[in-house]
Amino acid sequence: MKRAGVVGGGAWGTALAQVCARAGLETVLWAREREVVDGVNQAHENALFLPGVTLDSAIRATHDYVDLARSDLILAVSPAQHLRSTLEGLKPHLTPGLPVVLCAKGVEQGSLKLMTEVLAETAPQAAPAVLSGPSFAGEVARGLPTAVTLACPEEALGWALAGAIATQTFRPYLAQDMIGAEAGGAVKNVLAIACGIVEGRGLGRSAHAALITRGFAEMTRLAVALGAQPETLAGLCGLGDLVLTCSSPQSRNMSVGLALGRGETLDQALSGKLSVAEGVASAPAVRALAAAKGVEMPICQAVAALLAGEARVDEAIGGLLSRPLRDEH
Repeated sequence: MKRAGVVGGGAWGTALAQVCARAGLETVLWAREREVVDGVNQAHENALFLPGVTLDSAIRATHDYVDLARSDLILAVSPAQHLRSTLEGLKPHLTPGLPVVLCAKGVEQGSLKLMTEVLAETAPQAAPAVLSGPSFAGEVARGLPTAVTLACPEEALGWALAGAIATQTFRPYLAQDMIGAEAGGAVKNVLAIACGIVEGRGLGRSAHAALITRGFAEMTRLAVALGAQPETLAGLCGLGDLVLTCSSPQSRNMSVGLALGRGETLDQALSGKLSVAEGVASAPAVRALAAAKGVEMPICQAVAALLAGEARVDEAIGGLLSRPLRDEH
């Protein structure tokens, strides 16, 4: 593999383009925004989404899908709710068997599909893989040590992909359970909003630790109901990503929760943010998916109710604390 196409010019897409370039791949970054394309090509910086990070001069940006046609692998990094339309545009340029690594974390509203299901419907000729794990875009782009899960059902292809994008500071661990990798990434964004609320409300570190632990139980229950292996969720794409996203205001999702916990409205919490907080869009889909599968997810349900205006912060907290006592496992 010599050529990588990265679809999505946000912070995470730009960081992954940097990873690919560092790994020695000829890298083309597709972005919707003209200022991102011009900034990457002329100033070697994505000032809109990842300011202050000097990008590898070998990265070439474009807003034309045809420039990705010669890629040996594609990293699809568009936000989850826009991935279907992005793949529709990319589909004519995907040759049979071309690896498409899905890097968006979420559940599609309406269809309640995971991203691998969206790919299978829009571009069935592609060979799917999932990249997920504890990774802040700015840290990855700057070359700080990061480890992630790369899930691919075809073991030989998975090793080829891991070898292609691995660098001294970006370490993919291989798995075959794509459902587990996807479910972990989707649910942890919703839980990060809840952790932000706990922090913003000043409820203490004990409550924060309890919420992460009980949230991990919810994440695992849903993933297993979807067909995942529980051990996948104990890895980087589940527990690892959950700990990171729920522990730092660098997380877009946790920062939204912090604002809500401090009394701001959702509109105020989202105001001025260019980057997408995937948990806001995924929360209603996660709640609906859990209901469809008969899975109890009280924390995610409470977050979805808050975001929909169906409950206030203190009501949601009180509802969780007044639930009947039960066995832990």
